[in-house]
Amino acid sequence: MTADVRAGRGLPAPVLFLGSGLTQYLGAALAVGLFAVLTAPTVAWLRIAVSALVLLAWRRPWRFRWTRADLLASALFGVVLAAMNVAFYVAIEVLPLGTAVAVEFAGPVAVAALTGRSVRERVAIAVAAAGVVLLAGVSLDAGPDAGRGLVAIGVSAVCWAGYILLGRRVAHGRADGDAGAGGADGPDGVSSLAVAMTVGALVFAPFLAAPAAPVLRDPHLLLLVVGIAVFSSVVPYAIEQVVLRRVTAATFAVLLAMLPATAAVTGVVVLRQLPTWGEVAGLALVSVAIVLSARRTG
Repeated sequence: MTADVRAGRGLPAPVLFLGSGLTQYLGAALAVGLFAVLTAPTVAWLRIAVSALVLLAWRRPWRFRWTRADLLASALFGVVLAAMNVAFYVAIEVLPLGTAVAVEFAGPVAVAALTGRSVRERVAIAVAAAGVVLLAGVSLDAGPDAGRGLVAIGVSAVCWAGYILLGRRVAHGRADGDAGAGGADGPDGVSSLAVAMTVGALVFAPFLAAPAAPVLRDPHLLLLVVGIAVFSSVVPYAIEQVVLRRVTAATFAVLLAMLPATAAVTGVVVLRQLPTWGEVAGLALVSVAIVLSARRTG
């Protein structure tokens, strides 16, 4: 593993997740400018495609020695990751964001419930889930397309569970050191992520690439897409590959609750949006969940 990836290994996992959450929401803010030009699924595909190009240039995964198992795991991970993003974007076109976030969190909850090794981990995910529901401000108001949105967010939840389980396989891989001369060692997690995103982009290209054509003709839109890809995918997913090497799947699921918590804190600090009592309670519950899981986040 190269120095730029190893640099984060000394930081506590919650601190890494805080950085991941902040970059994701910065990317989301940039994405707002694209929704008037492109459909949400197309924006999701562009995120993956441009992220793949950035990661390929950065990690140069061809330097490593790949086995068939490495490639299969990365490919499957990439398809699940891309499907998760596209399904989520489809859902938030017709569902309130808070509802989508809360329903999607069922994926990590299921992973923690099934893989948790102790009562402590299961209690932590239950507390985190309650915190996410409060933070998300779930709305029960449903529009005429709510059924489509609920199906899409259900798919996203299943894919999020798969992302956690497959992500651990990819993050661990066979690479515990730097690539030797001639790329003799196996790929590390971030290099596997580069291949995964490439496969995910290629699989969805026949369905979503054509509507993305306007971006290629507009330098401003292209720059916007690059910013969205870096802040919403490259940085947070690379950070998560580091975290996935260090914690159990159940603890990782608990840490994911920091994402909506980060959004709430960002709203207070940057936008001066005072939290509701429900959001304060949600932040408190997520904080308790992080403390409960801290024993495994070294």
